[in-house]
Amino acid sequence: MPFEFQGKHVTVAGLGVSGVPAAKVLHGLGARVTVVNDGADERARAQAAELEALGITVRLGDGDTLPDGTELIVTAPGWKPTKPLFTAAGQAGVPVWGDVELAWRLRRPDAAPWLAVTGTNGKTTTVQMLASILKAAGLRTAAVGNIGVSLLDAVTGDEEYDVLAVELSSYQLHWAPSLRAHSAAVLNLAPDHLDWHGSMEAYAADKGRIYEGNHIACVYNVADKATEDLVREADVEEGCRAIGFTLGSPAPSQLGVVDGILVDRAFVENRHKNAQELAEVSDVNPPAPHNIANALAAAALARAFGVPAAAVRDGLRAFTPDAHRIAHVADVDGVAYVDDSKATNTHATEASLAAYESIVWIAGGLAKGATFDELVAGAAKRLRGAVLIGADRALIREALARHAPEVPVVDLDRTDTGAMLQAVQEARRLARPGDTVLLAPACASMDMFTNYNQRGDAFARAVRELGA
Repeated sequence: MPFEFQGKHVTVAGLGVSGVPAAKVLHGLGARVTVVNDGADERARAQAAELEALGITVRLGDGDTLPDGTELIVTAPGWKPTKPLFTAAGQAGVPVWGDVELAWRLRRPDAAPWLAVTGTNGKTTTVQMLASILKAAGLRTAAVGNIGVSLLDAVTGDEEYDVLAVELSSYQLHWAPSLRAHSAAVLNLAPDHLDWHGSMEAYAADKGRIYEGNHIACVYNVADKATEDLVREADVEEGCRAIGFTLGSPAPSQLGVVDGILVDRAFVENRHKNAQELAEVSDVNPPAPHNIANALAAAALARAFGVPAAAVRDGLRAFTPDAHRIAHVADVDGVAYVDDSKATNTHATEASLAAYESIVWIAGGLAKGATFDELVAGAAKRLRGAVLIGADRALIREALARHAPEVPVVDLDRTDTGAMLQAVQEARRLARPGDTVLLAPACASMDMFTNYNQRGDAFARAVRELGA
């Protein structure tokens, strides 16, 4: 039965990019809306004034108390399940939805199906690749969810879509119990956001929700058994298939790589004997191993939706990655300088380091509880040198001392934004022609920068100064 909003008292938890549009949509549906928010800063007061002008009640600085009479909570995805507000809701039998759940419930009967993507790393790139492929096939689509167009706007707006490419975080999936995608992919699983989820098991379980009720395909990473385990545990529609992607030669019901060609042995006739060429590795930008894996996952979802092989090739060729994702900045004196500031955890940095043979590594920042021994041990043979910045650089320095003692290390004892220029200059001193100076911090940026974008911009400016 659809949820009837007219006259219902709905509490929206959190202002911001999801809370404000959710409050407006619910108010427009006739609900009595109360918004609660932890903060009461200038931005929150401005948002509150906008909503109050519509007749919506807003309580600033009190995000923990359940308003009397609440019949439903719609929460911002980042609010932890352990908040007292949700404890009180559970005791009162009040359901809690996220913005994704609300969007799913508000879809029209003829709504476009969702092709959904999650994973610890690579979500945004994969969804953008998928949208590019779908567009190349002539389909009306958009990249939505955790990026691009708001899901609420996509399902309630006037724009008509044939299919949506949907990026979903573990937070969003936690609060989306009814989601049932056409097909979905989990790209990889590595420890992340454990302070929010409470354990790796809980984190993986929330990621695995993306497979629940899939109709056509559950796409998993052959190299990451945990993703296949989630497929095995999922309750899917009858006939839904498990489809693997691999950087090696694919088995039946998989997509993979053969002699520099991306091939499909899943969505072809007689897949035990036949394969369909989709694109060349050189069509993937950049052709780093983890990005080829992203392309294969995107291709699998597109092929599950019936997209022809030529559109996979054309869509990958047309795709341009976002800034700060293994982006080549410049070559200076025979050394390549690459910005992967988006590599904010060890799993992403491991993939980045694997893309180059001889590296001067710029790393450090806020570790978020991470350890670096496994990362350093795996990359040691590729490291020409390391330059460390940021608040938790000592953790990486100690891992280098244990697992790569022969690698020269420059430890910059500063956390101001100007440290990046010195880091690039030190990296230049360590590098030799043919090397890659790689910013892949394995840490968050907020000790020194506003975000990873600002950190990457600082790196690019410093590199340009080298070549000036």
